[in-house]
Amino acid sequence: MKRFAFKMYLKPGFETEYERRHAQLWPELKKRITESEITNYSIFFDKETNILFGYQEVEGDSNSQDSNNADEITHQWWDYMSDIMEVNPDNSPVTVPVNEVFHLD
Repeated sequence: MKRFAFKMYLKPGFETEYERRHAQLWPELKKRITESEITNYSIFFDKETNILFGYQEVEGDSNSQDSNNADEITHQWWDYMSDIMEVNPDNSPVTVPVNEVFHLD
């Protein structure tokens, strides 16, 4: 199991909409994430910077932000979220990995 942390950027004024959309996460996307062996997945929001901080535990080398291995439902979700987040040309979220510098079990 590998821990993966990352940050993304929410456009100003869209915190409530971001939360609303995730409260209604598509069942097929949830299934896709679970089947991808991604667990313990959380996203936090820093209101002062509009930065979203994500954390997940993964088996293997892929993660939910890996645009090279994204399936159709993931691409559809990225398209759906592209109006409220900073995105790449393929609508995947601009994602910056955050290196782990300490962990305590």
